[in-house]
Amino acid sequence: MKKNLWLCCVCCLLFPLTALSQNANDRKIERNVPTSHTDMIPAVQSVPAISLQHSFDVLNYTLSLDLYNNYSTSPSHSFTANEVITFVVDSSLNSIALDAVQSSLGIDSVALAGQSFSVSQNSLTILLTAGYAAGDTVRVKIFYHHKNVQDSAFYAGADGMVFTDCEPEGARKWFPCWDKPSDKATLDLTARVPSTVKLGSNGLLVNTTTSGDTLIYHWRSRDPIATYLMTISSKINYQLDILYWHTFSNPNDSIPMYFYWNTGDSTQWLHHIEQVIGPMATRYSMLFGEYPFEKIGIASLDSMFPWGGMENQTLINICPNCWNENLISHEFAHHWFGDLISPATWADIWLNEGFATYCEALWDETVNGYTAYKNAIDADANGYLQSNPGWPIYNPEWAASTPDLGTLFNYAITYEKGACVLHMLRYVLGDSIFFAALKSYAADPGFTFANASTDDFIRKINSVTGQNLNWFFDEWIKQPDHPVYNNTYAILSGNQVQLKVEQTQSSPAFFQMPIELKISFSDGSDSTIRVVNSSNGEIFTFAFNKIPTAFTFDPNNNIVLKQGTTTKVLSITTGKELPLRFSLEQNFPNPFNPTTIINYQLPIANDVTLKVYDVLGREIATLVNEKKLPGTYNVDFAGSNLTSGVYFYRLTAGSFVSTKRMVLLK
Repeated sequence: MKKNLWLCCVCCLLFPLTALSQNANDRKIERNVPTSHTDMIPAVQSVPAISLQHSFDVLNYTLSLDLYNNYSTSPSHSFTANEVITFVVDSSLNSIALDAVQSSLGIDSVALAGQSFSVSQNSLTILLTAGYAAGDTVRVKIFYHHKNVQDSAFYAGADGMVFTDCEPEGARKWFPCWDKPSDKATLDLTARVPSTVKLGSNGLLVNTTTSGDTLIYHWRSRDPIATYLMTISSKINYQLDILYWHTFSNPNDSIPMYFYWNTGDSTQWLHHIEQVIGPMATRYSMLFGEYPFEKIGIASLDSMFPWGGMENQTLINICPNCWNENLISHEFAHHWFGDLISPATWADIWLNEGFATYCEALWDETVNGYTAYKNAIDADANGYLQSNPGWPIYNPEWAASTPDLGTLFNYAITYEKGACVLHMLRYVLGDSIFFAALKSYAADPGFTFANASTDDFIRKINSVTGQNLNWFFDEWIKQPDHPVYNNTYAILSGNQVQLKVEQTQSSPAFFQMPIELKISFSDGSDSTIRVVNSSNGEIFTFAFNKIPTAFTFDPNNNIVLKQGTTTKVLSITTGKELPLRFSLEQNFPNPFNPTTIINYQLPIANDVTLKVYDVLGREIATLVNEKKLPGTYNVDFAGSNLTSGVYFYRLTAGSFVSTKRMVLLK
């Protein structure tokens, strides 16, 4: 990850550290490489998928793996296994097709409802013993073996370590499955290993059975998992610490936390993460809803692992000795964004990676304040601006054809730009609405333990905020690149400042955004104005009752994804760029709490009044009452002292009168 902060925890909800034997009583950086550079991503090619459409829904995978011979100093990648797939029929069928990579898997036979099978390069088709109707629940058993090949999905090392790594389409290399994130299922896994091995997987450990020098682990997840998040992590003489986190909603309840680590890992780093993960779980639970799973788990792997970390559901894998707080804050955030709510397709990967990268900054803010948060966002923005490959965050064609890993997990786009877009959404909405909307999305029962698409997320944000924010997502998510400003401003006589906002990029030609402007005055004071820039080349005129001396565009750099200049000139030529007609715009945002912006335009100089009324017609406030030059104007209205409800604002400019409705929602 980009940085490592050794910070004091604000609270500790952990029992004392206890090292326990797993035998007793018994969700990249993710694809974020440690250097954060995509040129270090291994050249693993995406496996072509069978059709996205299928006529069944997998309910459960029961896997039984014999891994006993995979832990020698000359390890084999070959193992034998069988699985039972339980699925419900969506439409009548007499066969099913599964993802299974022939170069990795050999299919031996089928049973239960499986009558016979055929294989092609990347799929397994099973003829069923009968025709089944919609609503039928069917079980198929598959006997298979993994070939002695290294396939970047199943790893076995000479150091006695065996693990899997599946994102985006590697699960099909170690067990037949429907390997798309949209079909989530529970997992029941048993694995036969030498008695010196500790093995972790998804969910909770049901039991272990010992027979001589053999140990059988039985793990079960009660919660559905996308196949790319199913995993095993194991090693001879693995070290294991087990702690407990008291849940946010019920301090009497606790969730086990498993920390698998290697001899040689820094115990100082490890113990720091063991102490910080509890407060992190509490903070994320407050922001996004209660931690949803049965266990928190982290496993330190070895040099075979090609990434910084991978957010497997309830068992995060990290690179060797990578007990790094930023990395953990990223991977752990995936348990809400990626694991609890998985992407509908790989076109929606930013809902995983952009969100988890943003959560790194939120954790920085939790521990060290807003400045640390903003520094992290600025670093992400700089990374994007330096490395932007020029494609949008959301690419709908990826839903049907998964791109290569360097494209899918491009750090500048999928991670950094995605995080910065969330920051700018926070800037547009304000903190209270933004965090309420994010929590409503993360806790929506229509998405939790299931999936969401980019359009699902947009519809949810629109619904929660009561605003149509399609303009925001269309320009920042569905279009490439960013605005390049060539602004000019002039300080005029009569204590006026005039600003022309102009963007020079080609695609898209214009990004609409609220913009902040800071004006400094001769008496040493300053004022920040927020206006909505709704067209390219828009001219704003501001009049003050004291002498302006300096002007700053976006003083807090909240539009972090931008380039360009703002230059002082003697005067701005308006010409045809002046408004062509009188207009009063809808306030922004609406509903609002506690402030909103009212925008109006004057084609000619005029005496102007702008007043606010309640539903009974009583005047609440006079916002403008003076002569104005032609131009575009923006006025802030604060409803801090008003009650929630409907209000009206009316503009009068000569014979022009216009009234609009706005809603204060506290």
